[in-house]
Amino acid sequence: MRRPRSWKARSELAAALSPRFASLYPDLTVSLDWETPLQLIVATVLSAQCTDERVNRVTRTLFPAYPDARAYADAPLEELREAVRPTGFFNNKARHLQGLGRRLVDVYDGEVPPTMEDLLTLPGVARKTANVVLSNAFGLHAGVVVDTHVKRVTHRLGLTNEVDPPKVEKDLMRVLPREEWHPFAWRSILHGRTVCHARKPRCAECPVADLCVSAGKFG
Repeated sequence: MRRPRSWKARSELAAALSPRFASLYPDLTVSLDWETPLQLIVATVLSAQCTDERVNRVTRTLFPAYPDARAYADAPLEELREAVRPTGFFNNKARHLQGLGRRLVDVYDGEVPPTMEDLLTLPGVARKTANVVLSNAFGLHAGVVVDTHVKRVTHRLGLTNEVDPPKVEKDLMRVLPREEWHPFAWRSILHGRTVCHARKPRCAECPVADLCVSAGKFG
């Protein structure tokens, strides 16, 4: 199968993939445990280069110890480092959480703002994290979440020729209707975790292999 070149062909491919993914992955519940926008943004920051399962183990004790933005803002950096150490890259993550807490307190009255523009001013928050928070905590779809799974899966499928996440996001926003921005991204993540693995994708077992331009090219 040739890689789609025109935007019309990519949009048609996306339209064919969307119902397939919906039947394969009907549950859109994010795998990070959270109850408030602050908890979600913290968990998403911690999930960088870390499994959601490990993040959830850490946040079981982290969230009760730091119940609001002020708690992160006032926490000693070394204390935060130890609290998030199991998630890896704990020096940067601790600084991000402390800085995030301080900015929320100083600028947003301790509340997570519901706009992309404001979220991007928070330490440790790029578009992926902002999109996760907006979609899941506020029901607002300002863009498409592009993590390593989404980048890999959508490129292999032929929906984008880009590898830079912001460019991948722009392509997906162009070929997907807005109502699919959130569900398609999450289902792509699940597909990447379960079938379309980075090193050894299970092409022979893939239920969308007939729509994939890269099927069978690995191994």
